[in-house]
Amino acid sequence: MKTDNEGRAGLLYGIGAYGMWGLVPLFWPLLKPSGAIEILAHRMVWSLAVVGIALLALRRWSWIGELVRSPRKLGMITLAAAVITVNWGLYIWAVNSGQVVEASLGYFINPLVTIAMGVLLLKERLRPAQWAAVGVGFAAVLVLAVGYGRPPWISLTLAFSFATYGLVKKKVNIGGLESLAAETAIQFLPALAYLMWLSGTGTSTFTGQGAGHAALLAATGVVTAVPLVCFGAAAIRVPLSTLGLLQYLAPVFQFGLGVLYFHEAMPPERWAGFSLVWLALSILTWDAIRTATRSRAAVEAASKAAAAQAVVAAAAGAEAVAHEAVVHGTEAAMAADTDGR
Repeated sequence: MKTDNEGRAGLLYGIGAYGMWGLVPLFWPLLKPSGAIEILAHRMVWSLAVVGIALLALRRWSWIGELVRSPRKLGMITLAAAVITVNWGLYIWAVNSGQVVEASLGYFINPLVTIAMGVLLLKERLRPAQWAAVGVGFAAVLVLAVGYGRPPWISLTLAFSFATYGLVKKKVNIGGLESLAAETAIQFLPALAYLMWLSGTGTSTFTGQGAGHAALLAATGVVTAVPLVCFGAAAIRVPLSTLGLLQYLAPVFQFGLGVLYFHEAMPPERWAGFSLVWLALSILTWDAIRTATRSRAAVEAASKAAAAQAVVAAAAGAEAVAHEAVVHGTEAAMAADTDGR
């Protein structure tokens, strides 16, 4: 019962995390007239404040000393901070400039980019279905490039930056809150310096647009941290395959908002490109589910074989013990008979 409850809770946490990430395009326009860079700087500063309070409450500080003593990990965290800065800033700019649909495409193709990077950088071997998905995804980018009259650079930059971020995070291997704290600590001083410069030049919107606007800018820390906390709670409660399926919720919500709420144009060539992307993701999902099913079946078969071998071994052991007892009994009887004579 406890396992079932944990699984349901993990599923809800995962839906909550990806749901919030999917609905975040509704939030960034509320911060106008702040520009994308000012919003980004506030996000960095307030995110550090929020995760710092969370870590203080949880008393999780031991990782700092280990990180500081490891120049390699510190360098990787710095790279992660730089990459996620590009990702955050471009996404905010794309949403506030009316390009939510193209931004959503970046997160649709992100799994395909991650697979391609695994082949190119980690020399991973792909299954035929994965090769097919990557090929269809590449064709989709070409179709969209023709439709746009240019490569979908917003989508590609978001996808490659987030895939790189995921690769670096995998190498660093520290918790979500701890990682965000380290990354925003690196971002903090440049971000604070930029905000102070805006204030000094009289172009800051933090104090010039009222208390409500200032509160919304401060809320960027909560908007950043809360989905991450939910994601972390989901990751320890549900299988990775389930999280892999849930990740599509975010771009689906973003795409829906772009088309239905922001009324962005969807000409036929864009529909064609997105359809190819969805086909590639369908192939990828089908292959992942099939592979996971086969892996579970293989594990179950191996477990049954091991159990059968254990039974045979136990039976053989019992037979050997019984045989030895008979032999010893016979020897004892013969010795008693000899003594009697």
